[in-house]
Amino acid sequence: MNKHYLILCVDDEREVLEAVLHDLALFRSHFELDGAESVEEAREVVHDWERDGGRLALILCDHIMPGTLGVDFLVELNRRSATRASRKLLLTGQAGLEATIEAVNRGGLHYYLAKPWKLESLQEAVREQLTDYLLAEDGDNAFHYAPVLNQARLFAAIHDNPFDE
Repeated sequence: MNKHYLILCVDDEREVLEAVLHDLALFRSHFELDGAESVEEAREVVHDWERDGGRLALILCDHIMPGTLGVDFLVELNRRSATRASRKLLLTGQAGLEATIEAVNRGGLHYYLAKPWKLESLQEAVREQLTDYLLAEDGDNAFHYAPVLNQARLFAAIHDNPFDE
């Protein structure tokens, strides 16, 4: 399968980043899965991916990182037309109420998950966010991603809104 969509995980703690990537490995069959240890590195990954014609489907981002805070990066992504529709998940154990409100109000935050996470909760959140993204952005081709999406929602959407052949 041609992997046109990217799932990007950003966390400055290498062990945490590796754990998230490991826990999301089941999505590799249909999505490119990549990690970055800083916002600067994440910017480069997104830039390279877009340059090659891909789109950022989902970003999972820590909040407290050296340099640019995760919430500030989500706000930045939300301001860019190329990444505004990308689903944004804040995965952190340290975001206070104000930072979370900022992420929701200005960063287009779609989901918040606290560290430490439960495997099933993380995978379900990612599955739901990817389903939302593909139904909104690429409904005609969403069926091709069915094995890793919320199939009940996907098939209901196809049934309710059949796509042109």
